[in-house]
Amino acid sequence: MNKFYTRLLVLLLLVFIISGSVIYFTVDINTLTNLTVFKPWSVALAVLFVGIGLVLDGTRLMHLVRISNEHITLLQAVQVVFGNYFLALLGPGATGGAVAQLMFLRRAGVPAGKATVLVLVRTLVSILFLVCCMPFIFMHDEAILPGVSNETLMIISLAAFLGILIIVWVFRTNFLDFFVIRWTRHIGNLRRKKIIAFYRDIKGAVRLLSSSPRSMVRVFIESGLSLIAIYSVVPWLLMGLGVETDWYTVMGRMIFLNMVLYFTPTPGGSGVAEGGFVLLFNQTVPAGTVGVLAVSWRLIAEYIPFLIGFYYTMTVFGRDFLNRQLTK
Repeated sequence: MNKFYTRLLVLLLLVFIISGSVIYFTVDINTLTNLTVFKPWSVALAVLFVGIGLVLDGTRLMHLVRISNEHITLLQAVQVVFGNYFLALLGPGATGGAVAQLMFLRRAGVPAGKATVLVLVRTLVSILFLVCCMPFIFMHDEAILPGVSNETLMIISLAAFLGILIIVWVFRTNFLDFFVIRWTRHIGNLRRKKIIAFYRDIKGAVRLLSSSPRSMVRVFIESGLSLIAIYSVVPWLLMGLGVETDWYTVMGRMIFLNMVLYFTPTPGGSGVAEGGFVLLFNQTVPAGTVGVLAVSWRLIAEYIPFLIGFYYTMTVFGRDFLNRQLTK
């Protein structure tokens, strides 16, 4: 069995084990009673809003590419988005997703150097939006993370925001050039080239962010709307259970959880996402349904886009191309 199918089977097994365990350990006598009142229209709305979020993700990528003086169609942008979901779940962290985005962008005619910068900017803008939301979340939700005070979380989020501003300022200048060159002088040639190339990519990403402020504001707004639409899966599912939903609290906790998932080492955040969901929502959803909701959220927001990304990737590049990528 080749490497691609081996990794795919391992992923499916991992998803099955995690999903089954989450449901098994959270189910109780109230589960079936609660699920019998579930309204199918909420699933339809959840799927609809994920679709809207993914299209917005595609349009913001189109506008990012336009800022770099290149052009892609909406179909090509959506393929990048779905390809990201597919390969992100096949590798540790989200490294595979970055590879997928580069593959589709280069296929769309974007030069490799610009494609690398665009992938970095796309991720940075999403993280920046989530970081900007954190203070408003911590001011509203007093018990978002058990054992950690909101004051501590607020300080961390403000420090992260200031850190981003400092990084942007530093990379807009040539302040670090001397230190990077001096630091890599005694490192092996191959590793030195990789470090310097990565440093240049970050500088290029930061400069692209600041090159067209008005256009970047539009991209930032589209990023926020895209993420909010995708995260709204959970409140729609809760409403389907007849729960009186505090959208502010639910969306805040979803934003917090997804911020954490950007830095998890597991493929697509598997395990961490479900466990984090149970931790954050165990006290606020109907008894015995938190595990079902966690798995339903992942199915609609991650695994269905994963399958669509699998289709696009296999159609555009073929299995052999994927095998070469996964063996690198």
